[in-house]
Amino acid sequence: MSQPRRGRVQSVDRALDVLEALGASDHLGVSEIAARTGLVVSTTHRLLAGLADRGYVRQAESHGHYSLGFKVLELAGSVQARTAALSALARPHLESIRQATSETTNLVILDRDRVVYVDQVPGLHNVRMFTQVGSSALAHTTASGKAILAHRPAELISELYPGEREPLERLTPHTQTTVESLREDFVRIRRRGYAIDNEEHEDGVSCVAAPVFGGGVAFAAISISAPTTRIVHADTSELGHLLGRHASELSSALGDNGTAHDGFKAR
Repeated sequence: MSQPRRGRVQSVDRALDVLEALGASDHLGVSEIAARTGLVVSTTHRLLAGLADRGYVRQAESHGHYSLGFKVLELAGSVQARTAALSALARPHLESIRQATSETTNLVILDRDRVVYVDQVPGLHNVRMFTQVGSSALAHTTASGKAILAHRPAELISELYPGEREPLERLTPHTQTTVESLREDFVRIRRRGYAIDNEEHEDGVSCVAAPVFGGGVAFAAISISAPTTRIVHADTSELGHLLGRHASELSSALGDNGTAHDGFKAR
């Protein structure tokens, strides 16, 4: 069971622990849930009753065990619908960028300190980069993640990376492992309008990415991924501005007014 972070509401953490325990199994009894979450049985029973009243869990009449309710499925369906709508709007941009560069293009969304790949158009080269749609990666190691985080509030960065002096996870010799270096990179990203991953996530692979905004908030990104040898021989600035233009057009299609990122439209 995860320990509640400072400032969190303990009952919310406990309810989420219960939902996560049920999500990892078809059905569980009260005692089993209590054992898996580290809660006492009486607290577990009280949380289950509240979640059942709201439709987030249901109890089988035959054996009394609990499972996730239809409300959870309904929320998941809403997320899937929104992601599908985003992918439908973004797909023409991914294809256009791929046509212009011959490289693999990706659409990702931010999920806390990770990015999730929600769509991809494979490149045209024999040697090309593939990241399975639905997979995730540490945001601080990717161009997409840094492109989004660079435009998020400083308070969120402090929340995601609370240990300013604690090293971030290193995946390659080039991974940025301090919050200070990340913040410095964010300044460069905001200034030029795009982010670069120089073998920070995987040896031999580099990426360029630009953020997508909705309601003034950066929540997604479009990126190009390719072997480093092709990225370094390309005009990185030209790639970044190409991505920025498409990301700006996609943001507009999502109803964003662009006030927080007019620089993309000017390039």
